[in-house]
Amino acid sequence: MFIKRRNFLQLGSLATASLMMPKFLKAVEIPGAVPPGNKVLVVLQFSGGNDGLNTIIPMRNDLYYKARPKLGIKKENALTLTDECGIHPALPILKSLYDEGQVGIMNSVGYPNPDRSHFRSMDIWQSASDPTQYLNTGWIGRYLDAQCNGCDKPTQAIEIDDILSLALKGDLQKGIALEDPQRLFNNSNEKFFNEITDAHAHASPPVDYLYKTLSDTLSSAAYIFKESKTHPTTQLYPATPLGKDFKTIASLIMSDINTKIYYVSLGSFDTHVNQVNQQTRLFTELNNALEAFIKDLKMNHRFEDVVLMTFSEFGRRVAQNASGGTDHGTANNMIFISGGLKQKGLLNNLPDLSDLEEGDLKYSVDFKNVYATFLNKWLAADDTKILGKKYERMNFI
Repeated sequence: MFIKRRNFLQLGSLATASLMMPKFLKAVEIPGAVPPGNKVLVVLQFSGGNDGLNTIIPMRNDLYYKARPKLGIKKENALTLTDECGIHPALPILKSLYDEGQVGIMNSVGYPNPDRSHFRSMDIWQSASDPTQYLNTGWIGRYLDAQCNGCDKPTQAIEIDDILSLALKGDLQKGIALEDPQRLFNNSNEKFFNEITDAHAHASPPVDYLYKTLSDTLSSAAYIFKESKTHPTTQLYPATPLGKDFKTIASLIMSDINTKIYYVSLGSFDTHVNQVNQQTRLFTELNNALEAFIKDLKMNHRFEDVVLMTFSEFGRRVAQNASGGTDHGTANNMIFISGGLKQKGLLNNLPDLSDLEEGDLKYSVDFKNVYATFLNKWLAADDTKILGKKYERMNFI
């Protein structure tokens, strides 16, 4: 059967999904793939550059209110965490989890010679590169390369999206991007795709590879869908994009699918104008989805084995701008949520607003130290090999 180029393009999103399918996915089609205590990392990306100073609020610092006379969140509105700081009023679930000892906050996270471009800074965070390096693999993708090359218990990473981020692309292995397991399954059952694979004969290597990845998708989509229905969540999730994403992640976490890393995004936090309303809207969506997700994990006794990590490609400038917002900045905070944290609360000092660099926060923690900690202590991987050099590991997990 000869397939014309225009017909091949009709593979559309299904072919794209198949190219994102890790080669080891079929190997996990065994019962009991997830051992008790299996550790899971959920990465939540705040796309667009979230304003960390209005997330974790230095509510007793006069310099904060001097720089933000209109944009600064008043002390009486912030949800108090300590005598020195509070959290955004749209995030009561994080206040509650903080009080229960299930939140860790790392301040002033960044990297040297920061880049204020969304695209370049996101590439640096996702590839775990130095600012002068340009890598075409991500830190999670290289984790898959290291852990799933010839191992007897393959692992995988799933991004809840229709496009795979750089973070999940390795040299040998890649994560899989999907918005909904059922949609992938339904697409895989299209008669057209099955006829293509049935009629395939040997061709050039590039075409053979595309046929092979399509074939792998057809056989694996049913497995992913089946596992997502093994222990379907009964928890009520909000009907928002993030609510639906967390529901998908929860259903897979409760199943026997051997997924170690889930990746999901929320945004845009690029609040040059109208920051108050935009950040409040996004944090309200986050709060409601996160509340259902954490309740689900606790009810199913998985909260101790799952940690959620937030990050953004950069923070915002300390001073407000003239448009009711903030412009691109540098260092930012990261938030860790889990029942398995060894250190809780504020993990280091709040940003020093009296010691800025051209109006921006100075970083004191390299984000690659955080990655090294998760890779080594949570995922039992060789962080030095994956990150290309040795970084100091922390003790919060």
